Formats: sequence, structure tokens, C-alpha cells
Amino acid sequence: MSTQILWFTTRGAGIVSLILFSAVACLGLLAVARTQSARWPRFLTVELHRNLALLSVVFLGIHIVTAVLDPFTHLGIGAALVPLASSYRPLPVAFGVVSVYLVLAVIVTSLMRERIGHQVWRAVHWASYAAWPLAIEHTLTAGSDSFSVWLLAVQGAAILAVGAALAYRLTSGGTNRSRLAAVAGGTADPVAVDPAWRNH
Repeated sequence: MSTQILWFTTRGAGIVSLILFSAVACLGLLAVARTQSARWPRFLTVELHRNLALLSVVFLGIHIVTAVLDPFTHLGIGAALVPLASSYRPLPVAFGVVSVYLVLAVIVTSLMRERIGHQVWRAVHWASYAAWPLAIEHTLTAGSDSFSVWLLAVQGAAILAVGAALAYRLTSGGTNRSRLAAVAGGTADPVAVDPAWRNH
């Protein structure tokens, strides 16, 4: 019974984290693409974006901890930290590990932006583009229920939502495209990208 609880917790937290991560990615893309309208709600560009990002990290932490503790997968700390070190589905688990590292890189560089400089900060945020698709790939291939109808529906909805937000971003006449990477990973603060957003 305890093993089943760990499995359900691991899977549930991972899926919730993916949903939140996708929502934050959409908000970030739409926030960057907004048409500079004063009617654009501030909570969509700052508070909701930041809070959902923090909440997704919380569920991500739960997902990792319970996956390490689950005796079925026998992951261990090493597999959670080192890509391809897992004896359980090494490549799918590696997708998740690399995705986590990219998310952490976005968080750390955002906190240290004043110290590391804008160029380094921007370069890391460009790399964050890979975090979300890697998370999708991890969700699709790592679990024993990966191809269940309900999970495919969740992932399909996430892909459609992020794809639509990205398409809108690329076809809109909003801010400079070089700013896209700052929020595409779902954790960067739009205010850090453009201080003028504080007024909206």
C-alpha cells in the first residue's frame, strides 16, 4: 500500500508540476507578446506568473523526493542527480533530470542577474527553451501509464496551449524577440526583463 501511495504521489506531483509549468510558459509568452496595453492586467504579467512558477517548483520537489523514495523504481539520489545513472528507464529519467537542471539554472541566474551580467543571464535563459519539451518527453516516457488516454490528453492540451502561445508571440508585434527566452522556461520574472512592466 505504501508503495502505491508513493507511486501515485510521484506521478500526481509530476503531472501537476507539468501542468503548472505549461501554464507559466504560456503566461510568460503572452506577457512578452502583449501589445503594450495599459489594460493588460498586472497580475497576469507578474504576480500570477511568479506564483505559479513557485508552485510548480514545489510540486517538482515532491515529485523528485517521492520518486527517489519509491522502492519500485529504485532510483536513489544518484539517479536523480546524474543523467543516465538510473537503472530504471535511464533515458526518460535523464530527460527529467536535465529539465530540472535547466529550470534551476533559470532560477539561480534570475536571482544573481545583477552579479553575473546581462549577457550571461540571457544566454542561460535561451537554454531554458529546452526545459519544457524535455519535461514533456519525460512525462511521456518515464511512467508505466505514459500512454494512457487521460495522460495523453493532458499532455496534448499542454502542447496545444504552449504552441498557441508561442505562435501568438511570434506573430504579434510586441517586444523584441530576444526577450522571449527570459520567460519561455516558465520561471523568469517578466519585470526583470522589462522594468516598464511594473506600471501595468
